[in-house]
Amino acid sequence: MANVRILLADDHAMLRDGVRMVLEAHPGFEVVGTADNGRDAVRLAEELCPDIAVLDVAMPELNGMEATRAIRSRSPETEIVVLSMHEGEEYLREALRAGAAGYVLKRAAAKELVGAINAVRRGDKYLDPALTHTLISDYVRQVERGEDTPDSLTDRELEVLKLVAEGNTNRQIALQLNISIKTVQTHRANLMDKLNLHDRTELVRYAIRRGLIQP
Repeated sequence: MANVRILLADDHAMLRDGVRMVLEAHPGFEVVGTADNGRDAVRLAEELCPDIAVLDVAMPELNGMEATRAIRSRSPETEIVVLSMHEGEEYLREALRAGAAGYVLKRAAAKELVGAINAVRRGDKYLDPALTHTLISDYVRQVERGEDTPDSLTDRELEVLKLVAEGNTNRQIALQLNISIKTVQTHRANLMDKLNLHDRTELVRYAIRRGLIQP
């Protein structure tokens, strides 16, 4: 199997070099380029066509969100994993809306970034597990009182919803429910359509309201 080709962008040289060492020590990963600002990251993505771009949020010239939008527009074959110090929901939501497929905190262990890259390369989304608790806490503080409108979710869709909200990947859900990854993806798409939701953050909120997961 071909190596996963990775572009790394961060304006802090020490952190960038450290992350590069972590990635290159992992079998099957190849760092094909580095950048210290968002504009160069976009240019290199077009030139190098990496499989994954790992982007910092706070970079000069173009920040990580702007660079994500530009790369997804100009080099759609390149998936984005955001590496961020920000744990607030607003940053996560902006990253997902910009087109990022993964969001990892800088304080996370190296295995989380490796896991994010592997998950995104498989076609899954990846959210740092630590952020699930943050999202739940934020939601509990902000949620308005009221009942959910009725829906027509099947028992299997509710199972998938709960597992997605708990942070499981499509592959993990498929193994737990003994179904194919394609079937999981179909259930997720149906969930989004029926509930008029747009990303995993909103799924987590809905699961809390339904009592499928605990704050």
